[in-house]
Amino acid sequence: MMNKVQLPEIIQGGMGVGVSNWHLARAVSLACGLGVVSGTALDTVMIRRLQDGDADGSIRRALKAFPYPEMVAPILTAWFQSEGRGGRPYRLKSLPCAEMARADEILLIVANFVEVYLAKEGHDAPVGINYLEKIQLPTLPSLFGAMLAGVDVVLMGGGIPLAIPGVLDAMANLQPVELKLNLVSRSQSGLAHKLSFHPGTYVAAAQKPLKRPQFLAVIASDVLAKTMVRKASGRVDGFVVEHYCAGGHNAPPRTQGAYGERDACDLEQMAVLGCPFWLAGGKATSDALRMAHSVGARGIQVGTAFALCRESGIQSSIKLELVKRYLKKELEVVTDFEASPTGYPFKRIDLPGVTKVEARQVCDLGYLRHVYEKEDGSIGYRCPASIKKYYFRRGGSPDGVEGKRCLCNGLLSTVGLGQTREGNVFAPLITCGDDLTFLREICEQYGKHYSAQDVVNYLKSVSNIQAQLTNERQLHSLR
Repeated sequence: MMNKVQLPEIIQGGMGVGVSNWHLARAVSLACGLGVVSGTALDTVMIRRLQDGDADGSIRRALKAFPYPEMVAPILTAWFQSEGRGGRPYRLKSLPCAEMARADEILLIVANFVEVYLAKEGHDAPVGINYLEKIQLPTLPSLFGAMLAGVDVVLMGGGIPLAIPGVLDAMANLQPVELKLNLVSRSQSGLAHKLSFHPGTYVAAAQKPLKRPQFLAVIASDVLAKTMVRKASGRVDGFVVEHYCAGGHNAPPRTQGAYGERDACDLEQMAVLGCPFWLAGGKATSDALRMAHSVGARGIQVGTAFALCRESGIQSSIKLELVKRYLKKELEVVTDFEASPTGYPFKRIDLPGVTKVEARQVCDLGYLRHVYEKEDGSIGYRCPASIKKYYFRRGGSPDGVEGKRCLCNGLLSTVGLGQTREGNVFAPLITCGDDLTFLREICEQYGKHYSAQDVVNYLKSVSNIQAQLTNERQLHSLR
């Protein structure tokens, strides 16, 4: 059963990897928005924090709260280094796969619990978690870990997550769940490849049913919203309607190589559906919030403004450099149609002296690997951003490798968890939305090191235009 609550008008974007960390989500929730943690690569994020010594003790505090300590003890033994790494490379976990070892499932369960638990610690405001439909392999145990921590909302985009509402229904009742595995090419064997997970095998017999979180689908068109309402496996509680100017991954344009009017969602059709929806992408102003209300939306989702606030996971030096360069009109956001192994367009920023195109490496994290069927009907994995000969050896097409970049390692470096190779830390990869016009005004009001609370205050403030009209009315009434 679920006690469904009305969600706030401001949702903080669930930016991965580690940008929307528990610090940020907790701060936004305390500011009366919906704080959202990123669910991407949380197993790697947690074990790297542990290898760095967990200086503030937050990870170990959350691990102590996990309801099944027998699952936690091996994790601490394997990964916690009280003195840190001393500059040595991070040790790696197994790559995600369809037939996941129990220990790897446990790592995902616990890591997702930890992030949500810390975001919810000490308050009753709702907290969400964001996943990408494209990253399927960790999804089921990750959802279970978040639900064990009492997550209030699950948001998912980067595909068509028709199966997830039903998964949440079954998982809340500790029933076994399945997820059809998406292959990069059609199965030649005719086999139906699926991911399976049984939450009941990880909990005590007396474990009560879990709270079923609300589900918000992140979509780019009203057509997809209608499809979700009609064909999803369970209840869809609302939508985040993302414009193509949003940061990170975007839905591909309908016209090859360029976005246009056809890529804009029909908001009148969204309102007709009768489901709550929030507008995202270039909405970080109070005017945008009021506009959203005027077209029937519940509110807005904001990413970049929160990504640059002091609680986000991006390294402080990078945030400050981005702000400075924007204020000097030296910042360019590029929509890169080649960079992401997913094949989706990806927003990126090049910062001289900070970012660079890294040489291809062996894929050692594997979150964006393509899943394909081998000739014998078994499952194989390949990443177009890895060393080309390994990709081709696994049947990859030469057309699919040019321009590809290692997002997994690059994004981890952006939040200070970059891998060390031959004495050098992997270069950061920076993403943000196209529209940064909010930044000048918010920095003038709150400074360059503004907080999540400042963002919420800014979004709820009276706009300059409205303030000017109000002043004019007041002056007119005095005449």
